[in-house]
Amino acid sequence: MDQADLRALQAPLKERYRTEPDSAIADVAARATFAEPGITATVEGWAGPVRTGLHPTTGGDGSDACSGDLLLQALVGCAGVTLRSVATAMGLEIRSAEVRAEGVFDARGTLGMTRDVPVGLLDVVVTAIVDTDADDATLERLRTGTERFCVVARSLAETPEFVIERAAR
Repeated sequence: MDQADLRALQAPLKERYRTEPDSAIADVAARATFAEPGITATVEGWAGPVRTGLHPTTGGDGSDACSGDLLLQALVGCAGVTLRSVATAMGLEIRSAEVRAEGVFDARGTLGMTRDVPVGLLDVVVTAIVDTDADDATLERLRTGTERFCVVARSLAETPEFVIERAAR
């Protein structure tokens, strides 16, 4: 897909959203169940169920997916699509790319050992290695556009609301 194809694809959507702003609102959802034994949750994924469990630093044995890894995978997926979309809109040729996300977490926070240690991933850095002839100023525009429009990255800035409901019997 090139710049013209992307614009042609998105133009009618943008026009509709200008005249009918509510039509731009999209529901998204994810679901997990306690389908497996142990301290796990089974997430319904696009490629099938994924069993998540405790990271080895919090008592897991490493046989289950770590939710931190899944979060970073969602982040690189979104960042990759966003980077490619922004590059296409800019008319920038990228011959190939690799997008990585890395971060750390301190298990003491997750284990509730001290309130001085935060819970969650820290120092998350998304790195894109691109094969392109673009100059540094163009790459900076690509970086800022990707950062601005990456839905997952933007969503990480706000803590979600948690609700617990009693199941109907």
